[in-house]
Amino acid sequence: MSEEKYLTFALGKGRLADKTLQLMEQIGITCSEIQSKDTRKLIFVNEDLKLKFFLAKGPDVPTYVEYGAADIGVVGKDTLLEEERRAYEVLDLKFGNCKMCVCGPHDAKELLNHHEMIRVATKYPVIAKDYFYNKKHQTVNIIKLNGSVELGPIVGLSDVIVDIVETGSTLKANGLEILEEICPLSARMIVNQVSMQMESKRINEIISKLKAVIN
Repeated sequence: MSEEKYLTFALGKGRLADKTLQLMEQIGITCSEIQSKDTRKLIFVNEDLKLKFFLAKGPDVPTYVEYGAADIGVVGKDTLLEEERRAYEVLDLKFGNCKMCVCGPHDAKELLNHHEMIRVATKYPVIAKDYFYNKKHQTVNIIKLNGSVELGPIVGLSDVIVDIVETGSTLKANGLEILEEICPLSARMIVNQVSMQMESKRINEIISKLKAVIN
């Protein structure tokens, strides 16, 4: 990897970034700067490999990749579906596994079966709309929330919710359950469309090495 151009990675902050960096280490890609908890730097560089890294909020990662500010991004599949940005999804990294589901009280199942007009609370209006309108062909009123969507059915704001479910323990504790599964989710690697052409050799080499480790 002696080319002069840097390849830039945008990583979703938090557990996603930590897991990604652990995975990268297994293929010989390290960045000691990014591990420092005290640093105020925004861009981290591995000069030897000509790589740059920066951390971003999950929903911003596909934006950085689409516009070429990052060549490669790592983000949850839920964010990719919700943000609808143009980028190549090249690899399922097989961590951060969970699922997007329709959840609610047990008796709300009937409302789904009979395709009634219902209210759906969610942080993911694009995913919810696509599921109900295009897959179930059910007209719904979608209410966007930013906080604990489980409150929706409990306080009477909505009939059901669309949300990510990992263990289901929060649902259970609040008298809710999974009513329908929409899709499985996990961390995905995405690549800028131009970068994939211009830097295909280097990017495909990284993808191949990661695939070998994941599998």
